[in-house]
Amino acid sequence: MARLYAATGDGIARLDEAGEAWRVELFLSGGGAQCLAVDPADADAVYAGLREGGVRRSVDGGRSWEDCGLAEPGVFSLAVSAGDGAVYAGTEPSRLFRSDDKGESWRGLDALLELPSRPNWSFPPRPWTSHVRWIAPSPHDSDLLLVGIELGGLMRSSDGGASWQDHRPGAQADVHSLAWHPQTPGRAYEAGGGGAAFSIDAGETWQPADEGRDRHYTWSVTVDPDDPGCWYVSASTGPFAAHGRRDPQARVYRRRDGEPWQPLTGGLPEPLPAMPYALLAIDGRLFAGLADGQLWESRDRGDSWVPLELEGGTLGALLALAYA
Repeated sequence: MARLYAATGDGIARLDEAGEAWRVELFLSGGGAQCLAVDPADADAVYAGLREGGVRRSVDGGRSWEDCGLAEPGVFSLAVSAGDGAVYAGTEPSRLFRSDDKGESWRGLDALLELPSRPNWSFPPRPWTSHVRWIAPSPHDSDLLLVGIELGGLMRSSDGGASWQDHRPGAQADVHSLAWHPQTPGRAYEAGGGGAAFSIDAGETWQPADEGRDRHYTWSVTVDPDDPGCWYVSASTGPFAAHGRRDPQARVYRRRDGEPWQPLTGGLPEPLPAMPYALLAIDGRLFAGLADGQLWESRDRGDSWVPLELEGGTLGALLALAYA
């Protein structure tokens, strides 16, 4: 049976598949969890990033948590490298940290702050600051790292964060999420505030991918693990619709190489009543987590969808999903 973890904006939820339903357990309630990451080598090792409480770690599947002692309290992104197990944390104000001992100690990768574009980084709702919105270690090269600044650009390091290349040509500057293909070196994907993009040269350069999509404010991106040409984004008409109290007019889209984007319906409400903040494709399954707590699943690459039946807890929001 499968297991999912979710960041809800309040805490962390663990969802265990139990027949036709999913059993929900809630942890860190009131903690303001914005993001999470699961150690690819240990499904019980989970890291949670809190809006004002730093990084918390669980080694027992979420049942108990400890403070990892990160120097900055506002954590907006987390990742665990499949290559070498390094744990990365991104904060607001924008800083990037790395731990090589599973969160026991951290060092700042402050060469990121020396990039020429840094004076122009600014997050529109709080223009005096910015944050590291996404961290994507390559599953093929433990020294290769992509980082997205909201709003500032898509940065690349080929030496584990010791040095950085500034915003990559062709990428969206307002980075929301990033993904690597797990089987195909060189293929990477981006969802950003002005559209989507992909790379075939390990993040050196990027190509826009917007044909056929009538909503260009993209948020979450995921890729079919078996097909590097098949990937998905969620999108809305704009930031105020996506994150405010208005109707987001949101959709999930699928793109295949050589084809335009296709909106996915097949059982999903049309349009979606809440922003799909989290998309996750794994083991022949595609999940979409919405801002209102709904969780949907497709087992045919998005052609048809069913809502998941949740037991034991209510999910107020789904900001991020991870599969264990």
